[in-house]
Amino acid sequence: MVVSHFHNKFLMASGSEQRWSTVTLQLLLVITVSAPLFTAACSSYSSIFSFGDSIADTGNLYLSSQPPSDHCFFPPYGQTYFHHPSGRCSDGRLIIDFIAESLGIPMVKPYLGIKNGVLEDNSAKEGANFAVIGATALDVSFFEERGVGFSTNYSLTVQLNWFKELLPSLCNSSKNCHEVFANSLFLMGEIGGNDFNYPLFIRRSIVEIKTYVPHVISAITSAINELIDLGARTLMIPGNFPLGCNVIYLTKYETTDKSQYDSAGCLKWLNEFAEFYNQELQYELHRLRRIHPHATIIYADYYNALLPLYQNPTKFGFTGLKNCCGMGGSYNFGSGSCGKPGVFACDDPSQYIGWDGVHLTEAAYRLIADGIINGPCSVPQFSNLCSVNVSYEYGHFNS
Repeated sequence: MVVSHFHNKFLMASGSEQRWSTVTLQLLLVITVSAPLFTAACSSYSSIFSFGDSIADTGNLYLSSQPPSDHCFFPPYGQTYFHHPSGRCSDGRLIIDFIAESLGIPMVKPYLGIKNGVLEDNSAKEGANFAVIGATALDVSFFEERGVGFSTNYSLTVQLNWFKELLPSLCNSSKNCHEVFANSLFLMGEIGGNDFNYPLFIRRSIVEIKTYVPHVISAITSAINELIDLGARTLMIPGNFPLGCNVIYLTKYETTDKSQYDSAGCLKWLNEFAEFYNQELQYELHRLRRIHPHATIIYADYYNALLPLYQNPTKFGFTGLKNCCGMGGSYNFGSGSCGKPGVFACDDPSQYIGWDGVHLTEAAYRLIADGIINGPCSVPQFSNLCSVNVSYEYGHFNS
């Protein structure tokens, strides 16, 4: 039994190794026994295959090496729902977790847990998650040529190759693959955000970063085409968040020039860039729908699912732009500080939109997922694709 194997390993470990073994065991328990928490809102899909970065990673980077190399792997991460770190960069569940629950599917297993046989049930009958913290849509050579540093060498190409490695265990012929994936939802991200984050972190000009946009969209387009050729029929492609409301950028680009901020206190120029990218992505998805009329290609509007929370935080029970986990200052932010010894989270993360300055709280991710699944923040509207009726009120899941 897998749990027994890791229990024995834990007993032989000590110090920091014991801490890692404990956390690994907890992760395995989470991804092997977790089940949907509320009645499925949509029964049209039986599995999810996900690609992306830290917005969607449920354990791949966590399982990729020892000792742990990312601050997301230590308390207070995971404190709200799992009550311990779970490999997710949040205090609890992510958008993908809520999507899975709405479909009546168990939390999607990280691919490396399936591949390395560390899961008691190492099948992928409910899908697999290939997303990795820090991943980019573009290959690392693109950034190396431009002198831009990156943290994770798990590009979208690498993740697609993982998916292809899994195919023989899912289907044995082209026809069979199309049958297997007929009721699968392919979630493409969010991916591409880090392609802009890395240059923004080192203050590259927005003029230069705009030149990255067609390359990022081309990489996502290539992946979509390849997945459709392999049998995917329903694909959801998220846009970018309102970056100008993100605490890391509000801190890094803080200015006394009030004209650079909107009424919510977000940086206008960064939100305008995110809107530009999202519009370009939607143009491309519209083109792809014409090329692949047999496939359902959904645009998930993460931008407009999240923006209302910043614009009217009290309506949704939030305090505003200030971060939950950090080291003080205007926005309670310290770069990479959450997860380090002596850094504490707020008493009630559900009152905050931002978790660590880069990632959001479970409460925010839940509302974003609600806007995508049950509300107007998807094109075509996701709820219309479901085989059962859903009752929708923006900001509330029906449990």
